[in-house]
This record gives sequence, structure tokens and C-alpha cells, in this order.
Amino acid sequence: MPTDGACARYRMLDPQGLLALIADLQDVRALLGGAPPSWQVREVGDGNLNLVFIVEGPDGSVCVKQALPYVRAAGSSWPMSLQRAFFETSYYRTVGPHVGALIPRIHHYDAGLYCTVMERLSPHIILRHGLIAGRRYPNVGRDIGEYVARACFFTSDLARPFERKMDELALFAGNKDLIRITVDLIFADPYRVSQRNRHTSPQLDQTAERFRGDGALKVAVARFGQKFLNDAQALIHGDLHSGSVMVTEADSRVIDPEFAFYGPIGFDLGAFLGNLLLSWYAQPGHATVNDDRSAYRDWILEQARIFWQTFRQRFLALWAENARGDAFPATMFGTPGDAAALDAARSAFLDSLFADMLGFGACKMIRRILGFAHVADFESIQDAARRAGCEAGALAMAHTLLTQPARFHSIDDVISAVPRVLRHAGAGGSPPGT
Repeated sequence: MPTDGACARYRMLDPQGLLALIADLQDVRALLGGAPPSWQVREVGDGNLNLVFIVEGPDGSVCVKQALPYVRAAGSSWPMSLQRAFFETSYYRTVGPHVGALIPRIHHYDAGLYCTVMERLSPHIILRHGLIAGRRYPNVGRDIGEYVARACFFTSDLARPFERKMDELALFAGNKDLIRITVDLIFADPYRVSQRNRHTSPQLDQTAERFRGDGALKVAVARFGQKFLNDAQALIHGDLHSGSVMVTEADSRVIDPEFAFYGPIGFDLGAFLGNLLLSWYAQPGHATVNDDRSAYRDWILEQARIFWQTFRQRFLALWAENARGDAFPATMFGTPGDAAALDAARSAFLDSLFADMLGFGACKMIRRILGFAHVADFESIQDAARRAGCEAGALAMAHTLLTQPARFHSIDDVISAVPRVLRHAGAGGSPPGT
């Protein structure tokens, strides 16, 4: 882990400083081609935390990401540890051997500047932007299901000795600033009065107040918050939303794992599923006279189904083929009579991950509408009443997932409930069941 001494060399990069850094990296210099004066630098960061640059040369390009000492979306009033860049790079190094080309290639990490030089993903775009535009990515549900299965299985007790996991758990436990953001912004702030909260007002004023006063909802959320802090099942990405995936029609890559730590697998699953559902509910706000987005909504729900099914199938297959950890050790289950019991245990474990996915996904949906950091899916809908109507549907679905979990035994149960919840949700109304 970086020390305070590493911070002494830190400075915010500008184009000139960045060029000087790149010029000393022979592999990167060869990739770009030409000489530094011929390289073009532009800052493209549109997230909440970091500086992001694209450096282009005659022969190639790279992406450079640098941590800022504060939350970019809030400014210097919200200081933030630079060490998140270290944890991001550590996550890439840990899961890289298991997920292969589903993450960008890392060229260099500078511990003093807290910046990472990585593969520039082009012609990839952020998945969220593609969803807003109504584009289809045939492989994305499968790819991200595969990614979560591999990243989480191979860092769990099912695949590795506990000693190795404990070492990494201790390492990533240092990512306290980012974990604090998650604890506050997802599991607490939307359910209490906070200066960081905002919502579409006045349309959702009553709904926000009702959520803050809904004891059953808050208990359900608090239980998932407790699970987040206590279930160190695997090394998780920690922020796997549709803004952390870059896509083409043929390729998907996961980026921005700076929130990484050892936590519940369902948190990563829920982040991605929840963002697909947010996109589904936002689609009427992006409809045109030529496209009401109904067919596209069907495609989104199909990707949700493929995502979960791929994860479940791949996780179970990896467990059957790579049971080398201290949880469910293979040496315990060597007799013919063990097979049925072990299969039942594995199935039950996947069922628990499904339930966690729904709960965590619902928490993520609520925070994106009533909390601090919103999503462009809704924010780009200019008409406030129309936006609020879309958001109300998403809130109603999230409320149902959290307060009536027994209704959902399969991904098909979720998919069939989504349009029914929409029909019952009003822009300023209460979050009913279906």
C-alpha cells in the first residue's frame, strides 16, 4: 500500500506534465509512435472522482487516469484519499489472470502520481450512453455475467486457500474512503435528511418523504448494508454500473474498479442488474415519434435474463472444475453419495446470491434517484414531469424488491414484474406493490 511519502511527489497532471511522464515509458512511447511534440492530449473525464486523459500518437493511443484529492463532482469541500488509484490497480492485477480481455490492458502505474496508463478502448463507448441512445449490444449480458462469475469465484474461498484471501482482504480493507462513500450514499443518505440528497422536485417530494418514513423499507436496506460490511465472499468491483462498462457490438470491458474490496458477490450482481432496470424505466423519456422504445425495453430485459443465467451457469461450472479452496473442499466430497448433497448446497448458495442481487440492485436504484449521484439515463430527460414519471416507476420496483422479496424466485419473476410495477406507479404517488 502506498505511504505518505508517495504523496510528496503528487501533482495534478496537465497536458505538459502528462507528456513528460509518457515520454519516459518506452513501451508506451513505442505504442504511440512518433515524438512527444506530435502527440495530442485531451481531458475526457466525465465521472465523479478522477481526471481522465486520452493521449494520441501517430501509431496508437492510451488512456491515463489520475486520482484527484477530492470528489470531483463535489469539489475540494469533499476531500478524498489518493490511494483509491492503488486499489484500482491492485484489483486489475488480482482479477486480470481470471477475466482476461474483459478488462483493459494496464501499461503502467505511477505510485507517486496515483495515475494509471492503460489501454484506450476504441471504438468502445460507455454502456450507459449506448443504452440512452437505444443501441443494442448482443454480447453484453453474457460478457458481464461471465466477468462477475470469474472475478468473484477465483477470489473466493471456494477457489483459493484462506491464507491468500486473508492477505488480500487485509490489503483491500484499506480502501476505507471509497467504502465510506458506499455505506453513506447507498445504505443511509436516501433514507434520511442529507444535504447531499437531491431528487426531481416537486414531483417526487412526497415519494422521497415517504421513503424516509418507511420503517419496513429502511430495515430491509439496513440489513443489506450490514451484509455489505460483513459478507467478505470475494473481491468485488464495488461499482459495477452501466457507466463502468465499455462496449462495442462485439466486445465488453469492465473499467473503474476503484471501489474494490472484499464483499458480497450479490453487490456486483445487483449493481449491474439495477442499472439495467433503471435504463428500462428511463426509456419512455428517450422515445421518439418513430420509436416508442418498447422493443428496446424487451431487449434490455432479455439482457438482464442472460446476465443472471450466464453468471449462474458459469459460477456453478467453475465451482465444479476448480474447487481448490477451503470452503467446500473437494476432499470432503469424494464418495458417490455426496454428489446430490453437494449439488443441492451449490444450488442453494446460488439462490442466496440471487436474493442478494435483487436487494442490492434495489438499493442502487433508489440511491440514483433520491441520493447524491444520479444517472444520465434520467438526468438527460429534460421534461421534469416526464423524468419524474420514469423515476417513480423505478422507485416502485425497487421498493417492491426490498419489501416483498418472497415474490421473486427466478429472474423470470423479476422480468414479468417490471412492466406491472410501471402501470401502477405515478409520478408523485406512493410506491405500491404490483
